[in-house]
Amino acid sequence: MTWTQKTSSWPMPVAPAAVFAALTDAAQLRTWFAEHAEVEPRVGGAYRFWGRHTPGVPSAAEAAQRITVLEPDARLGFSWTVLGVPSTVAITIAPVEGQGTTITAEQTLEGPLGVPREKELIDDFWKLSFGNLSVHLGNGTGFLRPDFADPSPEIRLSIVIDAPPAVVFRTLVEPELINKWVGSDKARVEPRVGGVYSFGWSYEIDGTPVEGGPMRILEIEPDRTLVVDWPDWRGDATVTGQRVSFTLHPEGTRTRVELVHAGFTRPADISDYPFGWGHFLSEMQRVTVETAGA
Repeated sequence: MTWTQKTSSWPMPVAPAAVFAALTDAAQLRTWFAEHAEVEPRVGGAYRFWGRHTPGVPSAAEAAQRITVLEPDARLGFSWTVLGVPSTVAITIAPVEGQGTTITAEQTLEGPLGVPREKELIDDFWKLSFGNLSVHLGNGTGFLRPDFADPSPEIRLSIVIDAPPAVVFRTLVEPELINKWVGSDKARVEPRVGGVYSFGWSYEIDGTPVEGGPMRILEIEPDRTLVVDWPDWRGDATVTGQRVSFTLHPEGTRTRVELVHAGFTRPADISDYPFGWGHFLSEMQRVTVETAGA
């Protein structure tokens, strides 16, 4: 059985030449993609990467990837045996007038990976990788390179907001304020353990309606802590146990908000959450400061 997983396009904040360089320069690959990397930039040349940031945590001896396509600033292809299954990867780089570049990956595998949700694993791996590439090419902060040897992967982010905890907590529990930082108009909150906590998100995955985001409150302590559940964003009911906590730490007249998204069963499942949460924390900061000054 041969099967192909294609990613959605990812925007990159630079021209195609800079994206291509980040894909073909070993030093840059070691910054955003793999623990170890060696590249011979020619068709047939080595495109070896291995270590704890690669699925299966392969050793140097197991890293035998080779370049199959090399079109400067446009296309890169390479072979890759992932979890024991031979595959080929085709990466396409396309300029966007006045907006940088978009990048997509298409990976074709020659057999099943022998793990649950194999298509999701490949898709999430590239979402996470391209998110890190975007950070690398942008401001250089906010990396989250997965450790595929970690049995309990999680996301930890924090931000300092120029407002006291009471105002920050309002931004977390008042629906009209939540709507402003999650981009919704349907947020609902019952501020008690077991109560509803919804961002009001709804969308379709492969034609199936999904109610995304959290559903209920697991823990709540006014002005200090909010913990909510987090069902699978694709609507897969077999994926359970994820939770997101917001902890507020007063720092003088300001508040440090620590976010922890935990309960992932494998590192690839982290997907592009770190970059999404980074955006939402920034928006929460903006809304809180506006509320404090109102």
